[in-house]
Amino acid sequence: MTYRFFTPDPVQAATGLTAEVYRQLWDDFLGPVPTFQVLSPVPELQAATWALLREALLAGDASRVDRELVASTVSRANRCRFCVDAHVMLLHALGEHALGEVVARGGTPSEPRHAELARWAEASRSPEATGWSSPYRPEATGTLLAFHFINRIVSALLDPDLLPGGLQRSPLVRSVGGRLYARTARGPKEPGASLTLLDPGTTAPPAWAGDSPVGVAYAALRSAATQGSDLLGDVARETVTATVRWEDGRFPARPADWAVDLVRDVPGTDRIGTRIALLAAFAPSAISPGDVALWRFSHPADADLVRLVAYGAITATEHVARALTSAHL
Repeated sequence: MTYRFFTPDPVQAATGLTAEVYRQLWDDFLGPVPTFQVLSPVPELQAATWALLREALLAGDASRVDRELVASTVSRANRCRFCVDAHVMLLHALGEHALGEVVARGGTPSEPRHAELARWAEASRSPEATGWSSPYRPEATGTLLAFHFINRIVSALLDPDLLPGGLQRSPLVRSVGGRLYARTARGPKEPGASLTLLDPGTTAPPAWAGDSPVGVAYAALRSAATQGSDLLGDVARETVTATVRWEDGRFPARPADWAVDLVRDVPGTDRIGTRIALLAAFAPSAISPGDVALWRFSHPADADLVRLVAYGAITATEHVARALTSAHL
């Protein structure tokens, strides 16, 4: 496992909020996985991302199999190989070996309920074009939104291979890995434990979540990630927001050229930041070392790179969430 643009501090060096996030990850998940280590330069963002993942994917009595199916299907729709591999392995850990392999191949689950859930998750990539909304509980919906955000962070900042040479894509390796994590994956998690990590001044939870802890966690993530917009000027922010709305999740055929065309009218000082944010929203793996090197001339800190990528990621995620808000009005 390698990081694309910087190497986070070692887990054992963590203090404060980051150390508490890692403690909860050890207790409730697979330990301090690279997804959360790469967010560590911005502890409040790391904590909010973990809170949403925990409350949506892990906690409560909703079917964990259904939620892992949502996580892996959204990850496939977003072309995040790392997350597909990880959550197919967790389907194996839950004993759903056949379902996991169907998802890994991009097939349609044989059980009608699972097939419908997978179609719903896949359609969310382009919510306006598909007329997408959600009939599901906050846990499933929150899982979907969590992975729209996490997929983009991972694809931008991590190498796609969990294991050397892509060994995690072997069905045998996935099955064995799943067995190793079976006890952790199947253990019950009490809702709300991660909310102690969040700023109590977070904005109100969204209507689609009701009084679920998932809504509190999503509001915290939205607040933390949107702060990355402060790195850009007004024209740059408007360009990112407008592009996310009119493109509606469409994958650009040539991401680098597409992004160059979109930033021509952005002030020169904001062009590289706008380009990175747009790529984070649509094709995060296309962010290049050259892009990051140019950004670092004016913003050398790892934290600013993470904030910028998170801003692009949450803008795309909020595009999906707005479809839910409209449906609940």
